Amino acid sequence: MTHMGTLALIKEFLVWRNMIDVSLIAAGLFVLYRTLKRLGTWKIMAGMLVAMSIFLMANVLNLNGIKWIYSNLSHVVLIALIVIFQPELRKIFERAVSIRRSEISDPGNVLSRIIVDGLFALAKEYRGAIIVLPGKENIQESLSGGYILKARPSLPLLMSIFDPNSPGHDGALVISRGLFSQFGVRLPLSHTAKLPAEYGTRHHAAMGLAETTDALVCVVSEERGQLSLFHKGEMWKPASKEELQTAILSHWKDNSSYLFELKDGHSRLSVFRQMAISFALAVVFWSTIIVAQGEWVERPVTVPVEYSASGPNLALVGAREKEVQLVLGGTKSHMDGVASADLGLKIDLSQFKPGTQTYFITSENVNLPKGVKLLEVIPSKLELTLASIAEQWATVVPQLVGSLPSGFKIRSVDVLPQKVRVSAPTPEKGERALTVTTTPIYLESINENTRVLCKIITPQTIQPVGKPWPDVEVNIKVKH
Repeated sequence: MTHMGTLALIKEFLVWRNMIDVSLIAAGLFVLYRTLKRLGTWKIMAGMLVAMSIFLMANVLNLNGIKWIYSNLSHVVLIALIVIFQPELRKIFERAVSIRRSEISDPGNVLSRIIVDGLFALAKEYRGAIIVLPGKENIQESLSGGYILKARPSLPLLMSIFDPNSPGHDGALVISRGLFSQFGVRLPLSHTAKLPAEYGTRHHAAMGLAETTDALVCVVSEERGQLSLFHKGEMWKPASKEELQTAILSHWKDNSSYLFELKDGHSRLSVFRQMAISFALAVVFWSTIIVAQGEWVERPVTVPVEYSASGPNLALVGAREKEVQLVLGGTKSHMDGVASADLGLKIDLSQFKPGTQTYFITSENVNLPKGVKLLEVIPSKLELTLASIAEQWATVVPQLVGSLPSGFKIRSVDVLPQKVRVSAPTPEKGERALTVTTTPIYLESINENTRVLCKIITPQTIQPVGKPWPDVEVNIKVKH
């Protein structure tokens, strides 16, 4: 890019609308990065970045093949990506908007201690259990069945819920907003192969919820008497009560924060660095689009020619151009909006005089969009002939098509009326008398005297005087 081009780009960037545009793009990139970082998957982002880079390169280098592929296949590929990555995309959007705070109060760590003591007691007795601690995301869409409880937490209540004789002991207990809110609920099973085959339904259900939401799920195995934790698609086993309580408190603390927290200087520096990178990428993206859209493009367009009404008692006669080719030029952003249907060459005949005249086509005759220039017209000039119009009589000539059946001959053809009064250009000396014709009469099917009603057809320069064209009666007499 030249020095003048760089200055023009900077000047364009300093327009307040463009600054808002870049800022919104940067904010979107930043939120997307933070969401994917929390989600732990980069395959969608990597694919999007590669596709976007190729598209930008194609625009800058004017690679017509790549541009054609993108313009014709982009919608199909987008639908395919949505179908293939539907679970991942759903999690991205859900977690991108999960910026609400979940105010969880646990004074003196009473609730967390009840959960920890209860889980270790259940593990010691080899009693299976599942406890769900929701995160920022709504988990109700992933749950089914169960019973509403909304009870104040206590260790005896927790133990009784997972008593083998309890009706809901095989389901999960949901602890929400400091209460035992539901019990006996069923969780979605995992669709991945992360867990070994020896793990049962409880573990696969816990992994299923941890894969689809940001909930922390605690599982006690009744076969092994072991405690496992599931979060964000991962499983681990706490070694002690202290480690389990730390995991629970850390989960609640994360849910009590917003999308990101500036806990210390290092966190602030990391967030500001991410913001700066997002803004730089947004500027590069915006600049590339602006440069590509600012590229000068020339394109030929074929447009129809429209002739306006001529002066009084004048008519356009002879051959005339029905369309011309315009060579247009402008930036890519302006040229992309040009459609031949919106263009048109209008020639005003009101100031023309009788005779042949040369008409030069200029940009004033073309309805050009803003920012588009007319570079060339092919042909650049038109030879137009106007003739004086006068009232006169025209002979009606029947238009006979084909021949009579074998053995038949035409004896006579009578036309009524024989002549009509018309308004038409005055014939030059030596020209034959003015005639008009009827609609076609096909002779192949005529084998007897026939009467046919026809319409009159004429060129545009010949018009009836005072009233519409009359119907013409053609009487054809034949002999065998």
